[in-house]
Amino acid sequence: MSQKPRTVFRKLDGILLLDKPQGLSSNQALQRARHLFRAAKAGHTGSLDPLATGLLPVCFGEATKIAGGLLGARKAYDTVARLGAVTDTDDAEGQLLRERPVPELTIDRIDAALRQLTGRIRQRPPIYSALKRGGEPLYAKARRGEAVEVEEREVDVHLFELQSAADLLDDLRGGDAPPQLRLHVECGSGTYVRSLVRDLGELLGCGAHVAELRRLWVDPFRDPRMWTLEALQELAARGERGLDACLLPIETGMASWPEVRVSDEQVRRLGQGQAVAGFRPPPGPAGSVAILDGWGKALGLGQVGEDGCLRPQRLFSWACEQPNALSGKA
Repeated sequence: MSQKPRTVFRKLDGILLLDKPQGLSSNQALQRARHLFRAAKAGHTGSLDPLATGLLPVCFGEATKIAGGLLGARKAYDTVARLGAVTDTDDAEGQLLRERPVPELTIDRIDAALRQLTGRIRQRPPIYSALKRGGEPLYAKARRGEAVEVEEREVDVHLFELQSAADLLDDLRGGDAPPQLRLHVECGSGTYVRSLVRDLGELLGCGAHVAELRRLWVDPFRDPRMWTLEALQELAARGERGLDACLLPIETGMASWPEVRVSDEQVRRLGQGQAVAGFRPPPGPAGSVAILDGWGKALGLGQVGEDGCLRPQRLFSWACEQPNALSGKA
């Protein structure tokens, strides 16, 4: 029996906007994409549950250095909330805990409940989540049957809106469709849509869980051209040039950071770990900025302090090269 040839990885930099399929974990989808591209280094910018589909930005090579910043970006989802049934995972993949009748609901009552879950709110993450305690994900503890207490935390829900209640109204008229609501969510970092749907079900008096979930966009990729694994496999069969054309340059992932431009001499000093003076601190407490050379090539991330000094944080490997080679000058 012949063995599958071992993948020979290569140095590759860029960002892939992957359309994660249902049934795979984010890490499984990441590893499949990594092997297709033969990328030596890869990371994603925020997990999606196996049930979920949609945008999973994958960073290859030096782009992994900005992945942490993208984790905190604003995100948008479409979801289907199944009413009247509560599960241990708050989604359709969990074990059913209890069922309750769905009361007669009006659009006004649903909208009022959605407003209570919009804005800066306190939310309890699901027990089955990737949050870590003692270095171990909570879902691992929950699967062993350990008692898991999850503390509430503040999250930002910018938008929580009803898209359709047709299935619910059909059910109340005696139809066969399960009672469910189709919802749109826009939220900040750390927000769990499963928790939003669970809490919405409690406000409506019947309980609920996520039946479907799709991530639509992640800042700064508001109108993403996503690639499925199947499409990438077809391109890979034709050669890597077409596959590599699917990647976005690192600069596209840095649009949310304020930009600072630096001279060749400043590039040299930053590449040696030195601070350079003469910059105005950007808005926001962190002072984080995207550093670009005079030609617009991204060099990495830095921080401008109140003293006006730009200090390197996470520079790309080419920021330590000679400025003439970096900028493309002769």
